[in-house]
Amino acid sequence: MTIRRILRLSGADATDFLQGLITNDVNRLEQGMIYAALLTPQGKYLADFFVVRDAESLLIDVADDLGDMLVQRLSMYKLRADVTIAKTEMFAHRGLGPVPEDGFADPRDSALGWRAYRTTPQTDDATDWTALRVAHLIPETGIELTPDTFILEVGFERLHGVDFRKGCYVGQEVTARMKHKTELRKGLAQVAVSGDAAPGTEITADGKSVGTLLSRAGDRALAYLRFDRADDTMQAAGAAVRRM
Repeated sequence: MTIRRILRLSGADATDFLQGLITNDVNRLEQGMIYAALLTPQGKYLADFFVVRDAESLLIDVADDLGDMLVQRLSMYKLRADVTIAKTEMFAHRGLGPVPEDGFADPRDSALGWRAYRTTPQTDDATDWTALRVAHLIPETGIELTPDTFILEVGFERLHGVDFRKGCYVGQEVTARMKHKTELRKGLAQVAVSGDAAPGTEITADGKSVGTLLSRAGDRALAYLRFDRADDTMQAAGAAVRRM
């Protein structure tokens, strides 16, 4: 399991503060966990994370290697707001099946089970999360989600990670324009792979670059593709690649 960092946002302004920054509607926390991202003003990905309410504060569940950057960015926007951002000693737990009493259903897709936050590390997780992600077209921090990513190209709307009615947030104008005024020409797709090709391998067709092979599980993988060039002649190194 990817190492996660659990941050706590507390203070009288914590909810309104986060609402003005992230892609999803913080008011949805009344119904459970939300999935969201923080973007650059140019609409590109900085971090994705989960948010839950914990008494009078908010918990943010983010990949550990993005934790310092996220704290720095949030602190930059804090100004005079009554908000405290602190690292907790909690651990993220994941699982499939019924949601435990202290857990939250994963908001991205019902196939991804639940998440919970506890004071001890998880030691009983044998789930092949990569295979599950590939099967359900779920991007992962640092693999499909990178600083070059526009979140609509990796399915954030399908994953319930962006709200187009909530009002302003950082990067909102670019994201809304991509939603309403353009047709996506590039994005995340499922592919079948026959042969040896490691994640990160360039995908080509007729000698032209089509995209990049990303997470792989057996003969299936996720790939970032240029849709206008994707056809049945695609290859990645010595492997044949076909869009599913």
